[in-house]
Amino acid sequence: MTVLVSFVIPAFNEEKLLPATLASVANASRAFDDLGWGRETIVCDNNSTDATAEIARAAGAKVVFEPVNQIARARNSGAAAASGDWLIFIDADSRPTRELFADVAASIQSGRCLAGGVIVRLDERHLLADLGTALWNRLSRIRHWFAGSFIFCETRAFRAVGGFNQDLFASEEIDLSKRLNDLGRREGKGIVILHRHPLRTSARKVHLYSRLELLRFFRRAIIQPRQTVTSREACSPWYDGRR
Repeated sequence: MTVLVSFVIPAFNEEKLLPATLASVANASRAFDDLGWGRETIVCDNNSTDATAEIARAAGAKVVFEPVNQIARARNSGAAAASGDWLIFIDADSRPTRELFADVAASIQSGRCLAGGVIVRLDERHLLADLGTALWNRLSRIRHWFAGSFIFCETRAFRAVGGFNQDLFASEEIDLSKRLNDLGRREGKGIVILHRHPLRTSARKVHLYSRLELLRFFRRAIIQPRQTVTSREACSPWYDGRR
């Protein structure tokens, strides 16, 4: 089975971390190269004001532009430019490994998988952040919900469910997970959350935001979930531009 894989990387002012992510994707992709699979890398420049687009082009990525600063739109715009049989969404502050991609390939080759994600691990140790990450990983595996930092999905299925919900400024990955889980049940295919090789992702929000700021955000998200995730202003940890 020959497969074309499209990596879709949304990026808003990511000149600091994007180079390491692109290098990790290129190195990890040897797992697909060994199978004779094709691959392409698409970076969606989500209205950046730094050198994000230039860095992506210099690394050989195809760059598309999304003027509306929203992660759902950025991922959808990148996916719209993709020609692969499978999409792999990777955040610009995350670093996949060859072992993780080998597990993704095995899931695809099984023929029983519609989409999947992976548990995450922060690249620095912080007690509260580690506890939150552990709780998320547990919930992710129980509910088959994706972490937005890494999602792989059959392109046909992604388009069949309408992609990411552009009404949402956060939790769009959970919304997509639910719709793909429903589609998988109808088609008799599974949603997998890989766990042998966690995705390493940046702990920068621990440094960029105070504990009080983060607690305020999560408190509001719990009390007023819909009002929070549909407001760019309420989702400031993703949209206020701190890098």
